[in-house]
Amino acid sequence: MTESCPTIKVLAVDDEENILRALQRLLMEEELELHTATSGEAGLAVLRELAGFGLIISDQRMPGMNGSEFLGRSRELAPDALRILLTGYSDVSATIDAINRGGAYRYITKPWNDEELVQTIRDAVRQYSLIAENQRLNEVVRQQNEELKEWNQNLKGRVLEQTTAIRQKNEELHGVLQKVKENYNAIIGAFSGLVELQSGSRRQHSRNVAELSVNAARELGIKGDDLETIRIAALLHDIGEIGIPERILIMPPDTMNAEELREYQQHTIRGQMAIDAIEDLRPVGLLIRHHHENFDGHGFPDHLSGETIPLGSRIIAFADHIDKASEACSGDIAGQALARAGFVLGSHLDPSLNGVFRKVTKYTYFSMKDEKTEMMEVEVGLKDLQEGMLLSRDIYSGSGILLLSKGCVLDKIKLTAIKRNYQLDAPSHDVFVMVKR
Repeated sequence: MTESCPTIKVLAVDDEENILRALQRLLMEEELELHTATSGEAGLAVLRELAGFGLIISDQRMPGMNGSEFLGRSRELAPDALRILLTGYSDVSATIDAINRGGAYRYITKPWNDEELVQTIRDAVRQYSLIAENQRLNEVVRQQNEELKEWNQNLKGRVLEQTTAIRQKNEELHGVLQKVKENYNAIIGAFSGLVELQSGSRRQHSRNVAELSVNAARELGIKGDDLETIRIAALLHDIGEIGIPERILIMPPDTMNAEELREYQQHTIRGQMAIDAIEDLRPVGLLIRHHHENFDGHGFPDHLSGETIPLGSRIIAFADHIDKASEACSGDIAGQALARAGFVLGSHLDPSLNGVFRKVTKYTYFSMKDEKTEMMEVEVGLKDLQEGMLLSRDIYSGSGILLLSKGCVLDKIKLTAIKRNYQLDAPSHDVFVMVKR
């Protein structure tokens, strides 16, 4: 036997001591641990005292308790042990009884052949070792399966915990990103408000240009980040005008002297430079730089022409021209502004955009009068403002910052914002809304 395998215990029971000594001599060279007993009762006592027997050999004819009975009772004490019955030729019924009741593995007739007996014992010991090893491995597998089951349960628990944690983090991150986006849009809106504040005569110009540009871009199939770039560039297209004297801004370019014209034409480059430090806004800055390039190449600052001008800049230029033209229009503002734009198609403006702007311009310039119901404008105090009311005029703070645009329908959030801003920087008047007569 190897060191890794325990020595197998063998119990031999026979009332004749010479038989037991003969067995001891035969098994002297075998790697097993032999124990003997001279009766069935003595054999049971050995089994009670010692555990781990792999083989039990018993004579059939013994006084008191015979071999069949002994082997049967030994099963209670050593259920896994193999059993061999030594019997005479004439004890056929006893042999059958030993097999049925005692679970005998083999029977050997007396007198036995030494080599046959030793080989039988070797085979029994080997079989017991295989059975024991198989049981041991089964137990190892069972334990490992239990450990694996527990590990899987723990893993599932950890995965669920981590998934929950990740979901919570994602929700937190989504909230943070949403807040960042809201702040980002608020900052863009603040910048746009400063631009409009610069020119009191065109306070809604940036927002009109942005609305026209976005609607036109959508019609052209522009979406996602590219659409957002056009929106922001339209809102900030005149940011470079901050610091230019108002007298220059209200002058037609063809009436400016050389110095005034140079000062005015610098505003597109200044606009780009004003936001260039913000990496995410650099594409916006490029559109701002080129929104005064003419389609025929006679614009500024880089004299680009045709499709070398970024599409976003061409869209903003078209929207910018329409909104400036609308200031001198009345009645059908959209139609008149488009007609004025038609005079500079191909020179200042991209003629391929004319059809798109004819489609979207009418939605920007609308009448505050309901087609079916007569409406009138009234001035309403803060405490009387209600959700669903339609603003008839822009709302500005006392210092001139745009809060909400005309045409806006009030909701709970807008009402809260109006009341807060009126507490911080109240104008000299209340809010103007449209109501039924």
